[in-house]
Amino acid sequence: MGASRGGWGAVCRTVGLVACLLISGNALAQDAPAEKPAGQQGNSQEQPEKPESPNPAQAAAEKTKDVTVQAAEATKKAGQAALVKARDWESGWVAGAYAGKDRQLVALTGTQREQIYLQETWTTPGAYLKRMFVAGIDQARGTPWQWGGGWGGYGKRFASREGQFVISNSLTALANAKLQYEPRYDQCRCSGFWPRTRHAIVRNFVTYNRTERELRPQWGLYGGAFGGGLISTAWEPHPRNAFAEGGRAALGQAGFGALLNLFIEFADDMNRKLGARK
Repeated sequence: MGASRGGWGAVCRTVGLVACLLISGNALAQDAPAEKPAGQQGNSQEQPEKPESPNPAQAAAEKTKDVTVQAAEATKKAGQAALVKARDWESGWVAGAYAGKDRQLVALTGTQREQIYLQETWTTPGAYLKRMFVAGIDQARGTPWQWGGGWGGYGKRFASREGQFVISNSLTALANAKLQYEPRYDQCRCSGFWPRTRHAIVRNFVTYNRTERELRPQWGLYGGAFGGGLISTAWEPHPRNAFAEGGRAALGQAGFGALLNLFIEFADDMNRKLGARK
């Protein structure tokens, strides 16, 4: 019995010791900090949260809105540019070459004279529109009556005016180049309706020489008009008086040229009234 009691005592002591060791190990394990994963070791700061990805449908809608606004703006600018271009009649459609009031006149070179001649005779729509207009007047008056009416008669009258105009412009360009006269109209640097009107009418009869300061009679302009009218009788129905036709052409230049100068003089004012220019 003594030995049995001693054995049980040893067992109890052993079990108690093991229990104490287990309790101490659990306590130490709870107090120790948790070990970080291998990928996060050495990074003491928390990683920021990633923003949520935008909605694809919303992004597409915003992109479509931006493209639409840009296209509308581009269309608006293109429309405004087309309006200005359509209303700027004096930029070659009707008036041809001229010098604005803020532009200093400089003597032209031979190449520049050639360019002005080609522009005013062949390469601008306004040159043909003028002949169409005058041929329409001839058609309404029925002159010459031998060409009849209808499109056939109008075609003959337009061809006749075309030939007469080309001859007149060619003679005028040659004469102005020989005399070194200024072929362009210069807008008045004055102000007021009547001073500008007077300037436009007077410039149809006088122009500058090569100094661009001294005025001379428009010998080349009216000589070319007279020559064109005279030569046109070569293809017009007879009887036609060549000198009478030349005189009529010169008178026509006096009237039509004054109207054209007035148009050029006040073209900027008309554009501003129409809203094409600020």
